Amino acid sequence: MKIRLDRWLTTLGAGSRSEVKQWIRGGQVAVDGRTVSDPALSFDPAADRLSLRGKALDGRIVRHVMMNKPAGVLTAARDPKQPTVMDLLPAEYRSMGCMPVGRLDKDTTGILIFTCDGELNHRLLSPGRHVEKCYRVIAEGRMGPQETALFAHGIHLSDFDAQPAKLEILRVAGDPETTLAEVTIIEGKFHQVKRMFAATGHEVLQLHRRSFGPLEADPDLPEGAWRELKEDELRALRQAAGMAPAEGAE
Repeated sequence: MKIRLDRWLTTLGAGSRSEVKQWIRGGQVAVDGRTVSDPALSFDPAADRLSLRGKALDGRIVRHVMMNKPAGVLTAARDPKQPTVMDLLPAEYRSMGCMPVGRLDKDTTGILIFTCDGELNHRLLSPGRHVEKCYRVIAEGRMGPQETALFAHGIHLSDFDAQPAKLEILRVAGDPETTLAEVTIIEGKFHQVKRMFAATGHEVLQLHRRSFGPLEADPDLPEGAWRELKEDELRALRQAAGMAPAEGAE
């Protein structure tokens, strides 16, 4: 897909529309090694090489990111009072519309996916796609087969019925007693996991998302760190969303 040169630079966050037009007309921008002075000429960000004042730029305008979300950060584009996950990414990602796929609560940690692809984002969040999300949970109290059966049946909440979920008890220990468990859901509504546990009489003390669809959290990513998705990860994610491989992918 081709895009106007001035819009290309603006989308990358290089400057305002008026600034980039001035740079282009001033001979400061080159594409594939050739100076371009017309802001209206169109190029392919996926194939053409862009440079500004002799410095090569990463011209890709569609990017996909995995983050290990830390606690204490909102999953939001911006907030006037509190830090958000977008503050952990370089500014150009916001400029090109790279947004979180769904959300994690402020105190929840773990894998969070970002994409510039609106259709991919929408499909991954559609309940009809049954894209699984797995969470590691520390809950208050002793849990066992009774709670496992309740989750498997589906839990009635005040405003909706949570679909059946897989609850696996990993360990029951501690004083006061706590339960370490994993729960896999195909939805992702507001506070859903916490509300499902609360409905069975158990408060969630810690919540960590360890997988999203086919992607596992990267153990080499510290909390607050991020990296771009690898080609095979993006391919698996698109497959989970029922989409064809990205253009140019094998």
